[in-house]
Amino acid sequence: MRVFKKYPNRRLYDIEQSKYVTLEDIRKLILEGESIAVLDFKTEKDLTRSVLVQIISEQEDAGHEPVLTNKVLEQLIRFYGDTMQSFVGKYIEQSIMTFIEQQEKYRKTVRDITDAEPLKVMRKAMAKNLEFWNRMTQGINRRDQDK
Repeated sequence: MRVFKKYPNRRLYDIEQSKYVTLEDIRKLILEGESIAVLDFKTEKDLTRSVLVQIISEQEDAGHEPVLTNKVLEQLIRFYGDTMQSFVGKYIEQSIMTFIEQQEKYRKTVRDITDAEPLKVMRKAMAKNLEFWNRMTQGINRRDQDK
């Protein structure tokens, strides 16, 4: 986990690299798969969530289509203080993780298809079809013999 300190002047300091960074630098690290923590310089209070929300807000301000629509945000606000509050966060997190897993499986399938040689793919499909027809005709022949 990469740790950053946030100073009163709103500057972010990367402890590992010993340098000041921007929100864009942190966003790029997150895109690369890095987990982050942002702590207040004096109090050590965890500011990670507010920095992450700020990154999302800046992405939307830059013209990216919102992932969290106004309707979703309004509904999330309604969940605070509700008996379902603790369940909702876990549900959303699990839903996103499932979505990511399915997306990766889809990408792998597409990658396998596009990386494959067309003739190999056709031969493999023909072999599977032939295998299917052979099993089918064997089943029909056995049924006819049993009569």
